[in-house]
Amino acid sequence: MKCPHCSVGVHPDFSWHYVGKDKDGTWALQTMLCPACHLLIVVLACGSPSFTGVGAPSNTFSHLGQIRESRLVRPKGSVRPACPAEVQTDAPKIASDYAEACLVLADSPKASAALSRRALQHLLWDKAGTKQKDLADAIQEVLDSKQLPSHLARDLDAVRNIGNFGAHPLKSTSTGEIIDVEPGEAEWNLDVLEGLFDFYFVQPAVSAQKRTALNKKLQDAGKPPMKQ
Repeated sequence: MKCPHCSVGVHPDFSWHYVGKDKDGTWALQTMLCPACHLLIVVLACGSPSFTGVGAPSNTFSHLGQIRESRLVRPKGSVRPACPAEVQTDAPKIASDYAEACLVLADSPKASAALSRRALQHLLWDKAGTKQKDLADAIQEVLDSKQLPSHLARDLDAVRNIGNFGAHPLKSTSTGEIIDVEPGEAEWNLDVLEGLFDFYFVQPAVSAQKRTALNKKLQDAGKPPMKQ
């Protein structure tokens, strides 16, 4: 894992600390000190408790299993993947909306969904070439263009199905509005954005790097470069 403080790769070595239980489940903290920057990492999680003995009291709590919810408490941040560097360089506004959508996901799914819808709409305008201002129509135009691999096309189509734009047209016509979201919608929007980031930003950059390296080899061998 990468330390959320310093981004150095470290071996996860968390200790569990029982907090309490309520109708949602058992709550506990995971803590570890980063060996690189020596700052504390704290994660609050909810799940099913495991104890060191049958019927043991809470002071012999061991750890949580079947974790249903977790959030990074220190540093304040997101457990979602970081936005690819290619997106941050080529489309900083999209990257900013995505990062903020990830950051507020646990605290406000409504705000997260609004930000991710705005990021999605700008991505479809800038990279997919859609001219539609309505997000639902923009999604349909991209699907009709057949430019996406089938798995990404199905995922993008599910944005409308989960968001139920027909029943909530404001989601489609006023990107950025903070309105009700369906269960799982905020998380799914971020999943789809991550797939589209890879398709429109990361893979073209990787391909360009490979072509550059191959052309260098061809040049060194006295051969003509690849046709673009």
